[in-house]
Amino acid sequence: MPNQKGIKHFWSEVYAWRGSVTLLILPRIMIFGVIAALIWTANEWTHEFDFHLAVAPYEVAGAVLGLLLVLRTNAGYDRWWEARKLWGGIVNQSRNLAIGAITYGPTDPAWRTQFVRWASVFPHVARHSLRGERELPKVVSLIGEEEAAAVAAAEHMPSYVALRMAQMLAEAVKQETMNYWAFQQADKERAILIDHIGGCERILKSPLPRVYSIMIRRFIFAFLFALPFALLDKVGILTPLLTMFVAYPILALDQTGYELQQPFSTNHLGHLPLDEISQTIETNLENLLPSLHVAEKQAATAPPTP
Repeated sequence: MPNQKGIKHFWSEVYAWRGSVTLLILPRIMIFGVIAALIWTANEWTHEFDFHLAVAPYEVAGAVLGLLLVLRTNAGYDRWWEARKLWGGIVNQSRNLAIGAITYGPTDPAWRTQFVRWASVFPHVARHSLRGERELPKVVSLIGEEEAAAVAAAEHMPSYVALRMAQMLAEAVKQETMNYWAFQQADKERAILIDHIGGCERILKSPLPRVYSIMIRRFIFAFLFALPFALLDKVGILTPLLTMFVAYPILALDQTGYELQQPFSTNHLGHLPLDEISQTIETNLENLLPSLHVAEKQAATAPPTP
């Protein structure tokens, strides 16, 4: 039996508008259709000039254009995939940091709760920092308005959160409630969080060179503008329709490459689900505390070993 769910998924994406670049490129497709219609009309009503051109040059130009578009799309996808791996690292390092701190750190429940909440704050703050946002409602609910205001006022919010966690770890060592080996391991996990956010900022602040985008889009315009001249004696009145048919995948690939360049902004299609990732980290870390309390209770009530 065929996979019915897979079949339905295929057709749902064929007809999907949400998450598709179609609406973004539709005006451009229509413009090239109008240009093709004007060229066809001029060819029909003007007999002094020959508008027809050979198809061969367009086949070569089309192959070159296809290669350039593939390179652009791959470059955009590489940025998107690297950003996803960096956020996967933030997920793992947040868990490792919290587990190490509450296992080898002070047994004070208040300290553990506070540290876990600061660790939970980091992904939320990282998300807002990458989006250029200073409104931090989720942070307020985790650490209070006063601390959230201090985070929002910091020049680099993720660094401030990392500093607060480092201070808590250093204080635990000073009070001899955490040994130095455990401190070094936990602080290493904290430092790697900064490495990951730094990688995300590198992606954010270094888009693909504009000269590359300008070159490709000029090539696209020249190709689609001239294409009707090669179609006139092949398809006649269908020239505008076929021009739009060819324009759709070309413009869609170009727009897809552009959308993938910025994986953090919600203004771009295909952006990373940072809200969901941040909430997952928060939920995972908060759930560590009840599990720890249960384990401690069981250890306290267990009979002594003879």
